[in-house]
Amino acid sequence: MNWKEEHGYLTKTYELNGFKEITEALTKIADKADEMQHHPDVEIFEYKKVKFKLMTHDQGKITEKDHQMAQKIDHILK
Repeated sequence: MNWKEEHGYLTKTYELNGFKEITEALTKIADKADEMQHHPDVEIFEYKKVKFKLMTHDQGKITEKDHQMAQKIDHILK
């Protein structure tokens, strides 16, 4: 499943094997987000699904920085 534009955000939902796998992945994603100074909005639901929303807030739109963060998230969750 590819990232899609939704209500001004770049979004993608992943289904993992459970809550623990999500929290482990989020720790890795948080490290990358801190390096980039670009942090996604995250929603965890149904105990094993996680949705990421990316938008460059200071520009009020999706930018290249969002696409770069999306690639890093994909790499971690592949």
